[in-house]
This record gives sequence, C-alpha cells and structure tokens, in this order.
Amino acid sequence: MTVVRWSRRLVLGAMGVAALALAGTPAAEAQGLEKTSIGVLALASSGPIFIAKSKGYFEKEGLDVDLKMFTSAQQVPVAVASGDVDFGVTGLTAGFYNLAAKGAVTMIAAQSRDEPGFQLSAYVATKAAHDAGLTKPADLKGKRIAITTVGSTFHYMVGLLGQKHGFTVKDVTMVAMQDVPKMVAAFKGGQVDAVIAPVTVARQLAAEGSGTILGWVGDETPWQLGALFTSPKTVAQRRPLAEKFVSAYLTALAEYHAAFNAKDASGAIVKGPGYDELLAIIAEATKQKPEVVAAGLPYVEPKGKLLVDDVVNQVKFWQSEGQVDKALDAKSVMDLTFVK
Repeated sequence: MTVVRWSRRLVLGAMGVAALALAGTPAAEAQGLEKTSIGVLALASSGPIFIAKSKGYFEKEGLDVDLKMFTSAQQVPVAVASGDVDFGVTGLTAGFYNLAAKGAVTMIAAQSRDEPGFQLSAYVATKAAHDAGLTKPADLKGKRIAITTVGSTFHYMVGLLGQKHGFTVKDVTMVAMQDVPKMVAAFKGGQVDAVIAPVTVARQLAAEGSGTILGWVGDETPWQLGALFTSPKTVAQRRPLAEKFVSAYLTALAEYHAAFNAKDASGAIVKGPGYDELLAIIAEATKQKPEVVAAGLPYVEPKGKLLVDDVVNQVKFWQSEGQVDKALDAKSVMDLTFVK
C-alpha cells in the first residue's frame, strides 16, 4: 500500500483549481439561486413560462426553476396540492375548484383566455349536421357534442354558450370521449353532431371537408381559460419566493403579448417585436413545428390580471352542475395581491 500525504497548501491549491473549473458550469451558476418548480403542459398557452425560463427571467429574480411536464390539466393542481411542485399553470377545471375548496390551491395571476378575434377553440359541425341546419353556435341546443370529460374546460364552454343563448347543458347531450383524438374519431364516425375543437384540429376538419366551423369560442363567450396558481401554504410561508416568481412571469407575459397579440387597424394579428425568437422558444419546448404553434397562440393579459367576474361565474356554474362544493366562496380561490 502506498500512502500519499497531502500538505495543507497542496490541498487548498487543488480545491482552488476545482472551484475554477466548476465556476463556468450550470450547476455552479445555479448555486445561490433558490430552487423551485412549476407544473406545465406542453402547450402554447404555457409559452410565457417557457420564455421566462429560456431568457433567464427567473434567474434574474434569484430562482432556479425546474419545469415539470404533465399531460393533462387536472394533473397540475394535484401536483401543487401534494407538494410535488410549488407552482402550476394550466386550464381551469372543476377538479381545480374542488382542490381550491379544500384550501389546496389558489390563483395568483392569469394565464391564457378566450378573447374576441383570437381563434383558439372552435365550434365545428359535422357535414351531415350542417346540411341538416346546424349553421351557427346557437343551434347547438338539442345536439350531441363531443367533449373530453365531464368537468373539463370543454364542459364549461358548452355551459357558457348556453348561458348566452338561453339553454343549459341539460339541453344538449355531451359525449365524453376522454381525449381530443377520440373526440375527432367520434366526430368523423357520426356519433356526434358537433365538437368544440382546438384551432389546429378545427382547421384540419374543415380542410378535409368533414366539418364546418360555426364560430369561435372567444368571439361568442370570452372567458378566463387558465391561471398561474400555487398553494396557500406557499403564499403564507414563502411569499418572497412567490413574488419573485410572479415578477419573472409578468416580464415574460408582457413580452409574449407584445410579440403575439398585436393587431393592425383591420383587426388582423401581426408579428410583434421578438416574434420569431419567442416562437422558436415555444416550439422547442412543446416539440411542435413553429407554424403549428403559431396557429394556436392564445391571448394573454399582459399584466396578468384575472377576469374575476368569469372566475366567479365558473365557480357558480360548477356548483350548479354538482361538480363543486356549494360552500365554496368564489372570491377565496383568487389571491389578487400579487398582480397590481
């Protein structure tokens, strides 16, 4: 056995060399940053989060943010409630409000929303139903409509349409197909008269002649589609962290809005500053082609303000559907102190 004795000076010297070698690595750069995490879906609506991560806005606030990808909207608030992630951003469902009723999640800023002039979700009629007289969204009363699941954003869109045109979800037959591909299969197979479809799906159905777009949800019934949220525990015990996170998020929101939500005098959407750069960031994060992402870019409120009245309406709607505890106070699901 050979015994090697290191002098104190040699040890310190070696440690210094190692420190210099590590100084330029990502791990070393992350030292001193507060670690946190967020649950997201690989969708364009998560764009501001991808932008904040890619452009270093979280790091500027002193945060090392881990993005955890999920495949359904309901998984995200469940992850926040369980502590698997600190923050979440996704569409609002009955499941979200059930967790809010238990004090597990609270909204702190807006995400995407359906807005007039922005083609995000469409009402699409089958060729047979259209030929038989289904020519506008109001005509969906009494029809069979494919949705993903009961309690989903699609469910609420049907309810909103009914509120506008004087019918309820009981006046239509919602056919829950679990996911969008199965919705499309039911549509093409003639099992339903219509579907509320994401823009890329709607345009594909129209292009191949199997369906007719009757209108857009944003034009008929604007609403708060998604939100940034966390747990009340995080707000109470780690408020500085939440404030830093929201600050970085708002920076990205404003940049997203300027790039993608600008319109010309005729109302047509035009490319704003940084359009190509930001589109590339979102395309890489979602693993989609830029042109596909561009076709479904949603509207975001640049200052992160929630449509409070609609959130209140969502809670009342889900309560009327028996999906959410009637004791839930709608105002309690929002913490408006983070967004001025």
